[in-house]
Amino acid sequence: MDPKWNEDQPIYRQLRDRVVAMILEGVLGDGDALPSVRNVAAEYRLNPLTVLKGYQELVDEGLVEKKRGRGMFVNEGARVQLLKDERTRFLEKEWPVVVATIERLGLDAAELFKEESEKDAGGDDE
Repeated sequence: MDPKWNEDQPIYRQLRDRVVAMILEGVLGDGDALPSVRNVAAEYRLNPLTVLKGYQELVDEGLVEKKRGRGMFVNEGARVQLLKDERTRFLEKEWPVVVATIERLGLDAAELFKEESEKDAGGDDE
């Protein structure tokens, strides 16, 4: 986890988002233990209650399970659920903005995808 915090959002929320990113990226998989509240608090010089609040959000969302005396663990299917939620959010909130920008700039979506696939294939000589 990145120890830099921004001031635009509460730290517990940023911590929650970082754990979500770790799940989405496959760093944490189903059944994996989250770093302990005590370790995260010590490593990033945070109040343990701040760490606990971030972790509790993950529990409330059904992504993480608290096992008394053992710690917190990623629930089975958490990554699949997160991917589904992220895709829905992207399609409902971000994609319409992208489409509007493409239209406003008079860009051709097919041409954009063609350029991107050429880059991926190594056709870009930059």
